[in-house]
Amino acid sequence: MSLPTGRSVLREAVSGQRKLIGGAAVLASVHQGGEALVPVIVGIVIDEAVSTGSTSALVRWIVVLAVVFGALSMSYRLAARAAERASEQAAHGLRLRLTRRVLDPRGGAESGRLPGALVNIATGDAKRVGSVNGLLPFGVAGFVGLLVSAVLLLRISVPLGLLVLLGTPPLLWLTHLVGKPLERRSGDEQERAAHASGVATDLVSGLRVLKGIGAEAAAVARYRRTSQDSLAATLRAARAHAGHDGAILALTGVFIAVVALVGANLAASGSISVGELVAAVGLAQFLLGPFQIFAWVNGQLAQSRASAGRVASVLAAQPTVTSGTGSPAERPEGGLRLRGVTHGSLTGLDLDVAPGELLGVVSPDPACAAHLLECLGRETDPASGSLELDGVAFTETDPHELRRAVLVAAHDADLFEGSLLDNVVALSRGGEGAERALTAAAADEVAQTLPEGVHTLVAERGRSLSGGQRQRVALARALAADPPVLVVHDPTTAVDAVTEARIAGELREIRRGRTTVLVTTSPALLAETDRVVVLDGGAAGAQGTHADLVHADPGYRTAVLS
Repeated sequence: MSLPTGRSVLREAVSGQRKLIGGAAVLASVHQGGEALVPVIVGIVIDEAVSTGSTSALVRWIVVLAVVFGALSMSYRLAARAAERASEQAAHGLRLRLTRRVLDPRGGAESGRLPGALVNIATGDAKRVGSVNGLLPFGVAGFVGLLVSAVLLLRISVPLGLLVLLGTPPLLWLTHLVGKPLERRSGDEQERAAHASGVATDLVSGLRVLKGIGAEAAAVARYRRTSQDSLAATLRAARAHAGHDGAILALTGVFIAVVALVGANLAASGSISVGELVAAVGLAQFLLGPFQIFAWVNGQLAQSRASAGRVASVLAAQPTVTSGTGSPAERPEGGLRLRGVTHGSLTGLDLDVAPGELLGVVSPDPACAAHLLECLGRETDPASGSLELDGVAFTETDPHELRRAVLVAAHDADLFEGSLLDNVVALSRGGEGAERALTAAAADEVAQTLPEGVHTLVAERGRSLSGGQRQRVALARALAADPPVLVVHDPTTAVDAVTEARIAGELREIRRGRTTVLVTTSPALLAETDRVVVLDGGAAGAQGTHADLVHADPGYRTAVLS
């Protein structure tokens, strides 16, 4: 299957709403055709009623004019409603596609993009692409209006009709050329705006940390630079838009002036009547409407094409991990095997974890720990080597199904907006074991300090809790999930020594019989493990019990006791 492109995204947005677009185009064409008839009817009134003094003819044509205006009003309303519905439905469909791609277990959509930038693409860019469905009906209607006016002018005068028919294609081609700079600058504008939005989201989410380290000034300076770049791009796009509209208006004005001038010369020579002259001048003025529609449609299409390219870049993002089709066993034993794993700081790592083992992994280099977690969590495929669960390679298993069997709990995991209990049972099946998990993670003590206990609402990302409280609730969430294999990274870095000792003992009991990997340098946690493996230079080094390594390995003592 070919990867999405900006052009294919636009094409699919339109093809999915064909019926609504077609209906809107017919109704909008009726409106434009009726608009073109108005000056002709006025001309007939002058020739058949005003010039002759016929009251009956005057009444008759005024009634006709009223009927035409009624049809104009109704057709425009219905056309606008159908076009808007087509636009919103297409934008909604795009947002769903983008969401599915961002949440794809294979990852990749977020690579090189800040979260705020993805939000901007899924909102602003998706809306711009969807708006194409609102543009096309009126673009078609504008073309119909031109044809109707040309036919009417041909009936009045062949030279006038030919002038419109032959002069329109070059004018449309010039309009397209004028829109090219706007398309380029609109793309840059959206790119800079998305980046600024991403930086702002980043700063807000890390506000507490920034204040804690006194980095507010640096953060403000960074956002100021990003915001200024976005403002400059917006101003360039605005100038391009103004230049585009001005050029279109000038071209249209010249064209209409030529039509009016030719009509006036024909009237002066007696080739057309006074009523026909009024109709011709009215039609010339009417032409301004279709050309304004073309200018509007062309400018909006230029921006939509730029947005479609950005949407396509997310949809076409290459997955970061290989996806298999298999699933782990219904009840996995939980044996892990790593052979020759090379990724980032890891250099040919060999590691075996027996089913049901409580293994400690100590990494003096934090980068090694982070890269190990990325591989175990299937955030990436290693450059070389393999990882297996119960003898089945990770790459042969569906990433979503594998993560249900192998859960990696980061030490800085975010909490969700909702109650404390909702956060704990978020990953568990039916909320079973929540109370036991709360106790094991010492999160029950957190609940006791809150006004409504476990039912107390937690702010977004857990900002209403302290760092240690958030950490305990996140650990409780991982324990409540009760996966066959649980990988936990530094779960107690923000808690006091007494609480850490309690968690260490409870952790061993609640995970008894299920595979658990503790990536940590905490002596209290490591003392409860069955075995400890030290990562040395990205490979497996010394291993043994915590007590043996403390006595026999100076490097280990430095890593966990200093």
